[in-house]
Amino acid sequence: MTEPFATFLLFGATGDLAHRMIFPSLYNLLADGLLPDDFLVIASGRSDMSDEAFRKDIKESLPKFLPADGYDDAVADRLAAIICYQPVAADKAEQFAALADRLDGRLDRGVAVYLSTPPSLFAPTAQGLAQAGLITPNTRIAMEKPIGKDLASSKQVNDTIGALFAEDQIFRVDHYLGKETVQNLLALRFGNVMFEPLWNASAIDHVQITVGETVGLEGRVSYYDGVGALRDMVQNHVLQILSIIAMEPPARMDPTSVRDEKVKALRSLRPMTAEAVKTNSVRGQYTPGAVGGEIVTGYADELGKPSDTETFVALKAYIDNWRWQGVPFYLRTGKRMPARQSEILIQFKPVRHSIFGRDGKHSGGGSGLEPNTLIIRLQPEEYIRLLIMTKRPGLERQVHLEEVTLDVSLTAAFAGQRRRIAYERLLLDLLAGDQTLFVRRDEVEAQWTWIDSIIDGWKQAGMKIAPYASGNWGPSSAIALIERDGASWHD
Repeated sequence: MTEPFATFLLFGATGDLAHRMIFPSLYNLLADGLLPDDFLVIASGRSDMSDEAFRKDIKESLPKFLPADGYDDAVADRLAAIICYQPVAADKAEQFAALADRLDGRLDRGVAVYLSTPPSLFAPTAQGLAQAGLITPNTRIAMEKPIGKDLASSKQVNDTIGALFAEDQIFRVDHYLGKETVQNLLALRFGNVMFEPLWNASAIDHVQITVGETVGLEGRVSYYDGVGALRDMVQNHVLQILSIIAMEPPARMDPTSVRDEKVKALRSLRPMTAEAVKTNSVRGQYTPGAVGGEIVTGYADELGKPSDTETFVALKAYIDNWRWQGVPFYLRTGKRMPARQSEILIQFKPVRHSIFGRDGKHSGGGSGLEPNTLIIRLQPEEYIRLLIMTKRPGLERQVHLEEVTLDVSLTAAFAGQRRRIAYERLLLDLLAGDQTLFVRRDEVEAQWTWIDSIIDGWKQAGMKIAPYASGNWGPSSAIALIERDGASWHD
């Protein structure tokens, strides 16, 4: 194993993501002694600022985004001491030259470049680095989503970056892959003998994936309108979760094996047609309502004009392969939902023949027999629950069954361990060069191929947005989407 890279070059360092996630993650890694010796953070933004002014800004922001019991002034001072600031605008070659001077003598120990910038700046920033001689075999580049807004623009971004970096130097970030519980899906499926034999169409009735947000636009007006929930959430987070649930067992736990199987699952998604979107998709947009007891305005009010952008989407997807043929995957995500939660539900089929009977028509009497359900909660709390049937205690001759829950609270089971920010794992892997939890080019393009089929279907079918009051789980048509199949959303 090679030594982890010793320099972290962050573009977009004055932005919200850097302050909320990246610098708190670097703080935690430094506090735990997980960063290399002689580690240097070069923060870059368009603002003109001295090293001291930027360090002061970071020291003031850290207590806002770290838990009170997880903040220590001494560690913040140590972090500030290894940060320097270099203003760089993507179109100014002389600023890239000044950046190269700052990096003089450090290229041999590796430079990890992180683009926390609008996607429109990915290509010019990479080209500026190249012209300044900062791209070598010891340079890696990480890019925040979105990688394009459709398949064509995604290919354009990947072609531009790919002309300057080899694929094994490119780290496409989806922060959901840094979440402990998402990684735990791999452990659950492939580290336990009881699940994998049942993880297929013979035993599973359907799968639900829900990613709900309580927030509205929250300062993302310029980005979000015209993008919408399908491109913003389904194309990346939801489909990454789906690919881990649906993938075949990889030969080993390495970047190539894991990502090979994920991309196979994504390529097996049945494309949507104009006819299919009418019954298998719902577009929604939030209107005024109440979330968590607080009155909130509608999307159009926040935006200041009417818009056809969806803030909610529900989909019924099929994976056309041997393992999943005929099993519907119900996907939904939206803003201004009643709760902030990310959850996977695996609904198993009922037992083939009940010896306990139903509704008192057989010898066993009314049993209340229900099919098993596996619920994997990713946030805010993290747990795995398996609903199983057991006999209700008593001396009755008829066997009465009741559903009970086998509950593994990961938060409680590992109560002594601090909950990690997803970016901590991703930053460590970037420095170490491990791409397992990053998205490969063919994955991104397989995701966009399916998303484009839905967008094209919407256009051809003239799909309109359905209003839903803030604080609800989307439009009533989203409930109908699943209930006409005899199932219901797990709220």
